[in-house]
Amino acid sequence: MSNDDLDDKKMPLIEHLVELRQRLLYSILAFLAAFIVAYYFHSQIFNFLIEPLNRVFEGQQGRRMIFTAPTEAFFTYIKVAFFAACAISFPIVANQVWLFVAPGLYRNEKDAFLPFLVATPVMFTMGSSLLYFFVLPVALKFFAGFEVAPDDGQLAIQLETKMSEYLSFVMTLIFAFGISFQLPVLLLLLVRVGLISAETLAGKRRYAVVGCVAFAGVVTPPDVFSQLSLAVPMYLLYEASVWIGRWMEKAKLVKEAREAAADEAGAAPAPATASAAPIVPAAVGETDFNQSR
Repeated sequence: MSNDDLDDKKMPLIEHLVELRQRLLYSILAFLAAFIVAYYFHSQIFNFLIEPLNRVFEGQQGRRMIFTAPTEAFFTYIKVAFFAACAISFPIVANQVWLFVAPGLYRNEKDAFLPFLVATPVMFTMGSSLLYFFVLPVALKFFAGFEVAPDDGQLAIQLETKMSEYLSFVMTLIFAFGISFQLPVLLLLLVRVGLISAETLAGKRRYAVVGCVAFAGVVTPPDVFSQLSLAVPMYLLYEASVWIGRWMEKAKLVKEAREAAADEAGAAPAPATASAAPIVPAAVGETDFNQSR
């Protein structure tokens, strides 16, 4: 094997590595830029996260949030900026991943994966919004109900939330609700690539109910409202995945039938328009050998 052959085999790998380095560099720069912007607005972002707690204690004087370590507030704001930067830079990072992977995919594979890549942040935002606007205020009100007012010499039990603990609590729930809303994206992707069928999903409904309730019971606060607020939407998304999966399978069958019909029509011989006239050989004159003598 000559050196030229070796160089020809090495070049594609080197080009892929160069492309990967470029995409990683763009992703890191996007994240760093988002982190700088997010840290500049860390107070506003943190105030947005604690707004549900403010609503619970609205009108009550002397309420506060504390930190017990000298570095706790600083690192809490760092975490806030980090989480915000991940959310802000996700579309750019996802776009870089797609630009790196897309050239190696066939057209039908691109058509299959691109809609799910777009649906991922949308569904995550829907799950996070459900938590922030509906579940979190009720859950915080439930936990605040364990406070005890001072009475006859009894010490008061009052909620004074630590910054780091509150942030960990809220971000855990945000990720739990956001990831749980990725269920239809995952199921429909499996149906799209043919690893599972919609009828199989329909036959596993009882297991889906148990799984949704169990997942909600683990990741949500122990009150019934919070658990049902996650379990019910998850199961509804499962049912929606079944119906959308059936529609996708029917559309795929129709498309395949049309392509097969088009192939058969293209392969069929063209009908004859007129009968070909028989070829009559021209008459050959007789040669008089006596004249040639």
